[in-house]
Amino acid sequence: MDLALMGRVLAMRGGLRRRDRWDRAELDAHRERRLRELRRFAVERSPFYRRLHAGLEDAPLEALPTVTKAELAASFDEVVTDRGVRLADVEAHLRSMAGDARFRGRYRVVSTSGTTGVRGVFLSDAAEWAAVVGSYNRAQEWAGVAASPTHRMRLAVVSTTTAWHQSARVGASVANPLVRTLRVNATDPVADSVARLNAFQPQSLIGYASMHRLLAEEQLAGRLRISPTAALSASEVLTDDTRRIVAQAWGRQPFNVYAATEPAGIASECEQHDGLHLYEDLVITEVVDEANRRVSVGTFGAKILVTVLFSRTQPLIRYEMSDSVRLASRRCPCGRPYALLDAIQGRQEDILQLPGRNGGLVAVHPLVFHDALDRVPAGEWQVVQEGDALRLLVAGPGAGFDGAAVMAEIRTAIEAVGAVAPNVTLSEVPAIPRTAAGKAPLVRADPGVTRPAPQR
Repeated sequence: MDLALMGRVLAMRGGLRRRDRWDRAELDAHRERRLRELRRFAVERSPFYRRLHAGLEDAPLEALPTVTKAELAASFDEVVTDRGVRLADVEAHLRSMAGDARFRGRYRVVSTSGTTGVRGVFLSDAAEWAAVVGSYNRAQEWAGVAASPTHRMRLAVVSTTTAWHQSARVGASVANPLVRTLRVNATDPVADSVARLNAFQPQSLIGYASMHRLLAEEQLAGRLRISPTAALSASEVLTDDTRRIVAQAWGRQPFNVYAATEPAGIASECEQHDGLHLYEDLVITEVVDEANRRVSVGTFGAKILVTVLFSRTQPLIRYEMSDSVRLASRRCPCGRPYALLDAIQGRQEDILQLPGRNGGLVAVHPLVFHDALDRVPAGEWQVVQEGDALRLLVAGPGAGFDGAAVMAEIRTAIEAVGAVAPNVTLSEVPAIPRTAAGKAPLVRADPGVTRPAPQR
């Protein structure tokens, strides 16, 4: 148990609670002050940002160049502000890391899985890590299940136990008598996970959206018998149908949490379940088009740019993430000052490019498949683009499953958005394949596929 971290997180929790009661002017003043501090620090300590922002020190945020994961990885040794840190040494630490071990006794290291083609490695010192943990604690608190010195809790996390993954690192760093934690790997056999959860009886259940759906189906079938006070879904798109099944299984709406390795918590739902509040006091999130221009409220962006206000060891300023989200024009009745996201439709890599009926390519978003497939009587599904065809993987189809009708519905849904429907095949599988981090993306395209040929 890291007592120093616990103290920092509890202190930060108090600060976050106060910010929840701010008005918009107080929030904007805080963001402007923290952004100035971050930019000054980055230019003074990071050769990468000194060069990138040369002559732009007084320019508005929107005028600064963006930074991609590939650029950050290629320039790692110049990005970090601790001039003694080298990527080769950090990579060696990752290969042997266990538990809550810190690089050089100071930095906690996490990594992305590299599913987008580039693996990212990220360091946090004690203050930064407290902010990371605090952002996740905020999601728990808004869900009504945060632990405290006077409130013990049983927490089950169903994601990955891979040591370099952020959720595993957070779990290892916060282990203490106040929070009894069960970590379940999403790739474990379902029967084993069910048995462990039945024995543990969690009060709070955190996991990937696909795992929430699978476990909710187990609960409805009578094999899983738990009664969590709150279910928090993260790391994958939470569809309306999955939300409905979870609510049916446990008698309450799940809380949607939007987070990523680089910025940690980005947004989450409060008790109103009326959209996800952006954590604007911790991260500046710009919703932009392909040319990095801000899109209007109510329009899906092609990606987001995040500026992490607490990042110092490895500053992140206008860092590109390929998530497509939509800002809402409304405010939540809860009174918190933060802007809302009303939809997250996945990463840009999850958007398939199919030939259009009128020429060119048409972007087919994951939501097209969600709408067509969420009513399918099956435990899980995944759409895979394979050359000029689509293959639908279906796990555990139930009574009344009609594969031909499902394939026809997919083709109809694709045609409805102006694309030429490709050849669609269907395979029944024991389980949907998961990534090294245990995730099961709903839509997956083969690398290098850009223009499948129209169906003749």
